[in-house]
Amino acid sequence: MNLLKGNEINVGIDVGKSQLDIYIRPTGKFFSVANDAQGVREAIKRLKAHQPKRIIVEATGRLEHRLVFACAKQGLPIVVANPVHVRRFAQAIGQLAKTDKIDARLIAHFGEAVQPKLTEVNAESVRKISDLLTRRRQLLRMQTMEKNRLGIMPQVLHASINTILKSFKAAIKKLDELLDRLIVTNEEWATKSSILQSVPGVGKMVAYTLLSDLPELGHLNNKEISALVGVAPMNRESGKYQGQRRIRGGRHQVRTIMFMSMLSAIQHNSTLKAYYDRLKLAGKRSKVSIVACMRKMIVILNTMLRNGTPWENKNV
Repeated sequence: MNLLKGNEINVGIDVGKSQLDIYIRPTGKFFSVANDAQGVREAIKRLKAHQPKRIIVEATGRLEHRLVFACAKQGLPIVVANPVHVRRFAQAIGQLAKTDKIDARLIAHFGEAVQPKLTEVNAESVRKISDLLTRRRQLLRMQTMEKNRLGIMPQVLHASINTILKSFKAAIKKLDELLDRLIVTNEEWATKSSILQSVPGVGKMVAYTLLSDLPELGHLNNKEISALVGVAPMNRESGKYQGQRRIRGGRHQVRTIMFMSMLSAIQHNSTLKAYYDRLKLAGKRSKVSIVACMRKMIVILNTMLRNGTPWENKNV
C-alpha cells in the first residue's frame, strides 16, 4: 500500500458536542469552529479552498451528522471512519497522547495512510426512516424495562407503570404509522418491502430495517452480502492451528433484528424450519443453527430482490 499520495489533501476532524477541531494534512493548518449550522458552513467554505481528497471524521453516533450531511450536499468527499480502526492505527504508530488537535491530526494521518473508501450518504428520506426505526428500538427497550418492573415492583406502583406502558404503546403505534406512510410514498421501496414480506417470518419492521440499513441487498453476491451483515463465518487458522470459525463484524442492527425474526421463522417458515432441524440433528448448537439459518435467509432475500420475485417455498 502506498502510504503517501503526492500532495493529496486529507482533512481530519475531531468531532465534539460543541466544537469541530480540523487539521489539514500535509499543510499542517489547524482551526476550530462551533459544531452548529454556522460553524459547519464556515468549515466547508474554508475546506473547499483546499480541494481535499478526503475529509475524515469518526462515527460518534450523531454528533457528526450535521457536518457529514452538509459535506455530502456540497459534494465534498466525506469518510465516516470506524473509531476502532482509527484507535488501532494510533496504537500501530505509537500515538498515545490525546488532545483535540492531536486527535484531528491523527485522523488526517489515518486518512492519508489507509485511504478509506468514501462514505455514501443516504438520501434524506432514507435517513428519516432510519431515525424513526432507531427511535422505535429505543421505545421498545424502555417498554421492556417497564414490563420487567411490573414483576418486581409492589402492587401500589403498578398503576404508574401501566400508565407509562400505555404511553409507549401509543408512541410506537404512531411511529409505525409514520413508517408505513413513508414507505408507501416511495414506489421502489414499497415494491421491495412487499417482496421481502412475502417470506414467512419477515415482518414489516424487518423489511424496513433491511431497506434502510442494508441498501446493498439485491446488489451484491451472496458471499458479500453475508459478510456485510456479519453472518459469514471467518476462518481462524495459523500453521497447524485450526480454530473454530466464528462470525464477526457486520451491521449490528441488521443482525439483531434478523436474529429475532429467525426465532419466529424457524417456527412458521417450513423451509427454514427444515434446515434448522437438519442442523440440530447433525449436532449443531442452537445458536450456531440459528445463525446458519440467518445466513440462508439473507441469501434468499438477496436473490429475491435481485430478481424482483416474491417468495416461493425453497428447497433446502
